[in-house]
Amino acid sequence: MSTELTESAVPPPTEHPSAPSRRTFIATTTAVGGAVVAGGLMTGPAALAAETGAAEAPPSNRVSLTVNGKRHAITVDNRTSLLDLLREHLDLPGSKKGCNAGACGACTVLVDGRRVNSCLTLAVRLEGAEVTTIEGLADGDELHPLQQAFIEQDAFQCGYCTPGQVLSGVGCIEEGHTGSADEIREWMSGNICRCGCYVKIVRAVEQTAHGK
Repeated sequence: MSTELTESAVPPPTEHPSAPSRRTFIATTTAVGGAVVAGGLMTGPAALAAETGAAEAPPSNRVSLTVNGKRHAITVDNRTSLLDLLREHLDLPGSKKGCNAGACGACTVLVDGRRVNSCLTLAVRLEGAEVTTIEGLADGDELHPLQQAFIEQDAFQCGYCTPGQVLSGVGCIEEGHTGSADEIREWMSGNICRCGCYVKIVRAVEQTAHGK
């Protein structure tokens, strides 16, 4: 008589009552792992802050300067450029941020009558300075002669570089570097016009310098 049992007659293996099933083990591990990760994400920064203390605020100073005839006293981050002070703090967006590296001249303004790239000039270094931007060049509704010359000579297209070109031109005239077209080109070479209006820009500066 055969003692072998057929496959259908073999009873299924039984798990120990205290041993978790594979499904239960995976679900429990996933839940616990997620809680640990979430807990680490939530408590990590808090724990770090408790250990290191709150992050120190960047160094700042109060600077007092005159912009377009109006006195301003403002506290700024020591890293703030004159360009960002004008655009972000004083709401004077006429000076354009082009390369932000002093290479294109779009941000040119006058500081105490001298041309500067405002993107490279720290605001905190200008205590007591007088700054002129494109917004302060005209006298009310009367345009500055160089602004008028730019219109008459059609010395701009897109207009993005125009504020810097005009301020640089004013500085060029006041510095006396307008003896010839070549001299104007040389002393205006720091201002880039991507539309290529250089010939007309030079004519506008010549017109203003010589009253033509």
